[in-house]
Amino acid sequence: MNRRNLIGVALAGAAFASSFWLMGGVAAYWNFAALVVVVSGLAAALLLSYPFPEVRRAAGVAREAYATPLVTPGEIVATLLDLSVRSKVDGVLSLEQMREKTTSAFLRNGLMFLVDNYKEREIRDFMTTEMSFFSLRRQQSERIFRNMARTAPAFGVAGSVIGLIGLLLGINDTAVILESIPVAFLSTLYGVVIGNLMLAPVAENIHFRTGAELLNQKLIMEGVVAISREQNPYKLEKKLCSFLCPEERAGHAEALRGLTKRYLIRKREQEREGVVPKGLEIRDEPVAKVS
Repeated sequence: MNRRNLIGVALAGAAFASSFWLMGGVAAYWNFAALVVVVSGLAAALLLSYPFPEVRRAAGVAREAYATPLVTPGEIVATLLDLSVRSKVDGVLSLEQMREKTTSAFLRNGLMFLVDNYKEREIRDFMTTEMSFFSLRRQQSERIFRNMARTAPAFGVAGSVIGLIGLLLGINDTAVILESIPVAFLSTLYGVVIGNLMLAPVAENIHFRTGAELLNQKLIMEGVVAISREQNPYKLEKKLCSFLCPEERAGHAEALRGLTKRYLIRKREQEREGVVPKGLEIRDEPVAKVS
């Protein structure tokens, strides 16, 4: 979650909490029995529906969705263009070093396919399969939270029924009535708030995050396939930028030209120092001319 989202959540949460304070004070809206009814019923339904390892994995996915910054498609495009130029100038085997440095498991697998000289069809098949099962796993985690969000208000209603029954049983006892009325009303409130303010947004965030990561993986797959075909990096830049919003496309072509120039200058310096074997042809515009 970025800084603007955190500020917005803090302001909106403070405004929401202040509404309770303005309408009788926060203490009037606290009832432990009502909270226990909703939370315990929700936990029981959850564990009856899904194996515990799936629940734990869904919790981990939710934590990662909020704690880990999402890599933007523009950053992915810049990385792939760098890898494309590097493979043109230094050879595909030079990508082995980059594979060890990258933090993306999907990109690391793609670079492994390049270094091991997999065919284009094999690369696309393997990476598409990985994307499909990644999407299925995320859908399962999202479904867990959506099911909890849908179920929480129902247990709020159950708490209201429990409170009303307690009210009827103690109809002649004022103390019992005063204890039962808060349970009857607050359990419904807790169920609605937990379901719609906590669980449903988590499910929607997982859904959004999954779509964004699948877009990044699609970008990576197209870039890896293009590198395996030794496609011109300038053509690759045009193709990858089509995945981006129009306002995000500017600057990648200029950055690619600067990147190409830096690699060529470094290559010439290595040749003069004897680091690179003689005889490797280095032209002024090798990346732009190779098709």
